[in-house]
Amino acid sequence: MMNACDIPLSGDDARTGWKSLLRDWLGAIATAGLLIWFVYAGGAGLGYNWQWYRVPRYLFTFSEGHFLAGPLLKGLVITLKVSAVSLVFSSLFGVVTAIGRLSASFTARAIARIYLESIRNTPLLVQLFFIYFVFSPLVGLSRFASAVLALSLFEGAYASEIIRAGIMAVPRGQWEAAQSIGLSPWHIYRHVVLPQALRHMTPPLISQAVSLIKDSALVSTIAIYDLTMKGQEIIAETYLVFELWFTIAAIYLLLTFSLSLVTQAMEKRMALAKY
Repeated sequence: MMNACDIPLSGDDARTGWKSLLRDWLGAIATAGLLIWFVYAGGAGLGYNWQWYRVPRYLFTFSEGHFLAGPLLKGLVITLKVSAVSLVFSSLFGVVTAIGRLSASFTARAIARIYLESIRNTPLLVQLFFIYFVFSPLVGLSRFASAVLALSLFEGAYASEIIRAGIMAVPRGQWEAAQSIGLSPWHIYRHVVLPQALRHMTPPLISQAVSLIKDSALVSTIAIYDLTMKGQEIIAETYLVFELWFTIAAIYLLLTFSLSLVTQAMEKRMALAKY
């Protein structure tokens, strides 16, 4: 059976593909150039004195041939730590909530529904303040743990719907076949349902990770010295407002764009695997 990857492209198709790719790149370059011009024109209109030459030292420096991370890179490390840990726990919350919503137990469905509606219908900033100022003093959570818990609960609510949709996409016959050989509900989910649902869940979950990285900027409001907080600290000292914020935005863009490329590659791989 011929795989879609084995189907050769004709010369016309290859040329069309390269032309389309070239148009996309030219469009992206033109858009970036227009944006840069707009920013500089706006700065000139405000009489702003651009000082981009001062920015690199806040990213990194070299001392005696050794690489030294600047405050922005150190803040980026904190952002990545918060995002990575929150991603793990949000996935766990998402799986538990999705299974709870699909459970035959009324109590499990009610608890999952209350959690889902409470989190999705309140702002993340309010949840972050509630956990840090109200909940964490009661149980002794650190700022880092409070930030991770808030992000995990928030993103887990959205991830649960993605996971639930992936589970429901598994054909009913797979459930019935697993039940017919005597598997328990736990083993059905572990060995039959979740491995198949993973194909459908992974691309949108990676997209949700993009949102998590962007939402992690809010942890700066509880004095977590992430990328955003480090940027605010430097701006307060140097007054490099536009240069620093544009640099921070570019770093976030690089992170999220990289994850978006991973999502696109996975979606293409899954589409080819269907043939």
